[in-house]
Amino acid sequence: MKKWISLPAALAIVGYALVGWAQTTPPMIGFVELVRGTYEPFKVRATGETVNEGDPRLEFKAEAKTPMDMVVRQFTYQPGADTGWHAHPGPVFITVKTGTLTFYEYDDPTCTPIVVEAGHGYVDTGRGHMARNETGGVAEDVTVVIAPVGVGFRTTLDPRMDSCPPGL
Repeated sequence: MKKWISLPAALAIVGYALVGWAQTTPPMIGFVELVRGTYEPFKVRATGETVNEGDPRLEFKAEAKTPMDMVVRQFTYQPGADTGWHAHPGPVFITVKTGTLTFYEYDDPTCTPIVVEAGHGYVDTGRGHMARNETGGVAEDVTVVIAPVGVGFRTTLDPRMDSCPPGL
């Protein structure tokens, strides 16, 4: 005698299996937004001149002529993960927290990899880029994204036609 399982019971079993799979499989890239804030227009300039003899000083300029939003996010990249080609409406300061990430510039005809290890940073100027975890371990970064108030922080770009980076 054949035993048949009812359709609702079969769907329940499949549903439980999928939920269990979803709970144990981490996303390729996950992120947490740490903080977001709006800044009024400003101009800052550090001249590089020392206040006290021997104290190192940074020479740096930044100006926001209109209000801007700044968001700080932490990303986690599983081995083999990539962000896809994308651009931002303003500069992005990326600090690799753990592991190693490889960046590719959208407008670089040579597709030169920029390898950034933990404790070092990468600055995206808005021309477009991709980040990849080309290692066998998990990598993390912390990003500071700057954009006009209310504007999205990311725009997806079409894939490059020259198979950059290799393997895509």
